[in-house]
Amino acid sequence: MEEIKYFETIKCDDYEIFNLDYHNKRVANTIGLNLNLQEYVYPISPELLRCKVIYDKNEILDVSYFPYNKREIKSFKLVFDDEITYSRKYLDRNSLDKLFEKRAEFDEIIIIKNKIITDTSIANIAIFYENMWITSKNCLLAGTTRNRLIEEKKLIEKDISVSMLKKASKIALMNAMIGFDIKEDYSFSE
Repeated sequence: MEEIKYFETIKCDDYEIFNLDYHNKRVANTIGLNLNLQEYVYPISPELLRCKVIYDKNEILDVSYFPYNKREIKSFKLVFDDEITYSRKYLDRNSLDKLFEKRAEFDEIIIIKNKIITDTSIANIAIFYENMWITSKNCLLAGTTRNRLIEEKKLIEKDISVSMLKKASKIALMNAMIGFDIKEDYSFSE
């Protein structure tokens, strides 16, 4: 049986490595080992890079760097799936990729599980609702940016229903590469 592989996506810009403590925590929570990513991540240029660290339960398997170009996301397809699980950052993203294929002409999907908003295919989501930023306490994957913003008390965890999503004045996507990316001009469809 093949070993399960995981990965971290780490932002590097001008030779700086971002949020490494949160990535180290997630690796430790995933495999129960403290692998200090600082020993493996060495940005190769000053440009904005996406560093991909692949690992298994024992060791770091690969570290690679890619120039990063942010994807423009303005339209969302609501996708309902009560079976989806992605509680660890698995290298095998087939379940997410299959849901992403359902987006039709939309830029991205918002995954709804058991009537609760979870995540998009690439990011955690937050909504600005009743004068506060709320993120789903039932996210599929606890992202490093999400965890940092909760710790900094900039986000509140709460179940987000579809009706709350529709009433939100704005939304934000968050992941290691885009930080907290607020969207005021967006649309979605069921």
